[in-house]
Amino acid sequence: MPLKVGILLICTEVSNTLSSAKFKHNHVMTNFPEIHPLNASPEIAAIYADIRAVSGLAMVNLIWRHFAALPDVLEWAWAGVRPVVASQQLVAARKRLIEAIELPALPPVTAQAWHAAGLEGPDLVALRAMMADYVRGNSTNIIVLTAQRLRLDGYAQPAPALSAAPIPAPLTQLAPLARIDTLEVKIASAIRALAARHEGAQGGIIPSLYLELARWPTLLANFPAWLGALYEPSAMKLARESTCRAAETEALALLPTLAQAPDNVDQMRPALERFTRLIIPDLTPVCVAVQQLLPAR
Repeated sequence: MPLKVGILLICTEVSNTLSSAKFKHNHVMTNFPEIHPLNASPEIAAIYADIRAVSGLAMVNLIWRHFAALPDVLEWAWAGVRPVVASQQLVAARKRLIEAIELPALPPVTAQAWHAAGLEGPDLVALRAMMADYVRGNSTNIIVLTAQRLRLDGYAQPAPALSAAPIPAPLTQLAPLARIDTLEVKIASAIRALAARHEGAQGGIIPSLYLELARWPTLLANFPAWLGALYEPSAMKLARESTCRAAETEALALLPTLAQAPDNVDQMRPALERFTRLIIPDLTPVCVAVQQLLPAR
């Protein structure tokens, strides 16, 4: 199948699937287990450390923590995409994807507004670094996990020849994420309200980004206004679809070589579908938008 035709067919399929009752019925996730880094076995902790090191991230994104809760899935899934994550080709693919995201015009947030929200000095430095991490992590994951999903769907194009990217500089691991049930009721409610703005966040799924904001409760209160234009359903849909299109374009050129799948591979499919079609394509534009709103250095 020619590449451009393949992309067109996939995008059409995604659009039709997302709008169908069948997708919503079959992929609503009412139980979403994950292995928190503090609860990880030595084997899982070692894979988490490798994900952080190869990805150049200070944290492990939610989708990988979920795969860790499924026997044998995390090791298999990560081993399959690891060469892609470590490649020079992915560096360029991430840049193209971020540039392709269609964001609405957002009103600027002044340095004074950030100051009023309690973000200045070290806190602003920490937020800036965290948002760079999330943009990198989400843009990486949407590409490589879409590629993995396409492989599982039967796309058989040969894996590309990859050239290794420079090894990312080691980063200090972020403090462990807060657990939603340990937070103050007001903060937990604000986090759940932000999560509820995303179509894919059902069955108790709380995007990690919003849990991170528990460190800065004032941001939880300001995000609905600062990102209001993006949170409008039509704008979010446009941003999501543009992210999906770009991810599928890049994924078709970066299809991984997968080992024999574990017997329980179907257990990962609902999350793989929901995260690559809804959750990560929603959160990537949010992260890019927040980066754009940060005050100049």
